[in-house]
Amino acid sequence: MTSLNRPARLNRTLLAVFGVLLLAASSFAVAAHFGHLTFLDSDATLAATTAEPPTWALCIVAVTAIVLGLLILRWIAAQLTRRPKTHTWHLEQNPEQGITELAANTATAPFLREVTAYPGVHHARATLAGTRQNPTLAMVISTEQSGDLTTINHHLDAHGLPRLRQALDLGALPCTVEYRFTTHTGTRAH
Repeated sequence: MTSLNRPARLNRTLLAVFGVLLLAASSFAVAAHFGHLTFLDSDATLAATTAEPPTWALCIVAVTAIVLGLLILRWIAAQLTRRPKTHTWHLEQNPEQGITELAANTATAPFLREVTAYPGVHHARATLAGTRQNPTLAMVISTEQSGDLTTINHHLDAHGLPRLRQALDLGALPCTVEYRFTTHTGTRAH
């Protein structure tokens, strides 16, 4: 098992298959219409006894196809982006004396280097979302098949998260951790 989120993988796979099929069918129809396919007559009707539909019906079909296409593109984009929105934190206590800004990705970089050094961790991603008053940390940790999740959780709770909270001067930092198992094994290069 290489992923704990099999429905999402199946969802993306089916979207890709349907997308390729629709692209192939539409390419075939356009090529047939413009006479690029020599085995089909571009002037022949699809059904010999059927009259051409009214113009308004063709417009409705075209608008519906465009709207459905845009909705499908939005769905595909939603499948690819699952990270929460990050903000730039303003750390100043007294704005008259100066402004200190911290990008959320900059704050998590040292923390991620530490997490990837834990035994059994292959790769780690973290998103520090929300504001300084209401922060949330979302993590995705890829572990080796033999990785001990209890040990990784202990390292996070005892060392990593307290250091991150201290570095950000936070009393509490709600955290979600998603583990993914990978088939990659062996030594890692840092």
